[in-house]
Amino acid sequence: MNRRSMDHTPTLSDEAAGGPFHEGHGRPLDVVVHLAFAFDIGDEIDLERALELLSGAAGRLPRRKRTPEWIGYRPAPVRVPVEAASLRLPGRWSDVSPAASELKLFDFGAVSLTVEYPHSATPAELLELAAMLAELGPLTEAARALTAPWMQRLRPVVLNYAVSDLSEEYVVFHLSERRDGWLRDHSNWIAGLVRLENQPLSDSEVKEATRLALSYSPGDLVVLDWAAGFVADTECADTLEIIEYANVQLLEFRHIDDRLDDRLEAAYRLIRPDPSRRGAFALWRTHGAAVRQVRELEIEAASLFERADNALKLIGDHYLARVFDLASTRFHLRGWQQSIRRKLETVGDVYDLLIQQAGGHRMEALEITVVVLIALEIVLALWRH
Repeated sequence: MNRRSMDHTPTLSDEAAGGPFHEGHGRPLDVVVHLAFAFDIGDEIDLERALELLSGAAGRLPRRKRTPEWIGYRPAPVRVPVEAASLRLPGRWSDVSPAASELKLFDFGAVSLTVEYPHSATPAELLELAAMLAELGPLTEAARALTAPWMQRLRPVVLNYAVSDLSEEYVVFHLSERRDGWLRDHSNWIAGLVRLENQPLSDSEVKEATRLALSYSPGDLVVLDWAAGFVADTECADTLEIIEYANVQLLEFRHIDDRLDDRLEAAYRLIRPDPSRRGAFALWRTHGAAVRQVRELEIEAASLFERADNALKLIGDHYLARVFDLASTRFHLRGWQQSIRRKLETVGDVYDLLIQQAGGHRMEALEITVVVLIALEIVLALWRH
């Protein structure tokens, strides 16, 4: 495939192909704005029962020709089409109706709502929309309200049902237009989209915003930043789903990390001596309930973490694996993984310490019992004589 040279200057043909984006003009572009919202509703969703309850479908990862059959989710999430007419884009884009919306249910207790907004806009208008999407609070609340009835219907098939206050949102600007040199010719514009910023950015900020980029062929491009991404490709359903899953995984890691923080604080309180229980009463503290709670926490958190971490199998498709690696890097998923593993190790240390304390208390109680029995025997012997 032929690439244009680096010293190429725009011509009339370039403008016909899309216009000089850096001037803020050009012909309207056909774009699909993808919004993804992730929520947590419990420890585990029984997907088989949810499939029957919601009349959904078992969702498999969309495949390109190069993707092996066995690559995908383990187990596959349940997909349910939903009506999202109440979710409107901000400002003058409020009349753009969503073309498709879907709810995905994952076995580790997460749900993901995706909404697609097809539209035609100039590059400058897209930057304006991106800036408005920098504040997704109202849309997130609308998404939470939209999914609330579905979550209530799922309550019977969710283990430890509890809707978390945490959420994760992500925006993807998808252009189906393929062109050589997307990043080379329009890096400032793409950086504005993924930074959700319509004001000019410095050269260093543009470089950082577009640092994590990937192309499978000269005409396509994936650029991911913290809050938004840019995808230029004609066939990219699998790429978009990988990005969505990374967003869900970020939510789960944050949720697990928060729960470990709360439970560890409670465990520390169990370890500290209780001022109200001193003297002989302190010797009989076996920490039975505390040991059981900490052990359950360790098993529960480790199980949830492993299921969230291993739900998607991408070994064998190097391109999709690299897309996920891009998202993992930008979302700092490895940092969250390391934090969770450290806290799980701390939970194990707390468990060991509680066992040691309980054993120490039992030994002290046994020694006192032996001393009391010996003293009692001596007293009885003296009393008989």
